[in-house]
Amino acid sequence: MYALIDYKGKQYKVAQGDEILVDRLNGEVGSKVEIDSVLLLKDGDSVSVGAPYVNGAKVSATISENIRSRKVLVYKYESKKDYHKMYGHRQHYTRIKIDSINA
Repeated sequence: MYALIDYKGKQYKVAQGDEILVDRLNGEVGSKVEIDSVLLLKDGDSVSVGAPYVNGAKVSATISENIRSRKVLVYKYESKKDYHKMYGHRQHYTRIKIDSINA
């Protein structure tokens, strides 16, 4: 059984026991998250497609950890103008573990 979910503007394919990275959540490690925006649900041979979401379908997840990605360096330069600028960015992510998919 797997599901396609729409969470924080991005789509993920999840199954029970999977761990995925999503944009930062304001929750403590170990807290539960309910996701009810299920776009598609496949259980064996039966497929349920939502319009836009499947009615009554929910995905339960637990927050595993809050992390930051590797630093992305941005370097700007203009020739003959003596202009150099470099800065970096680290995106915040939350790793969640899918506990169950309820139809």
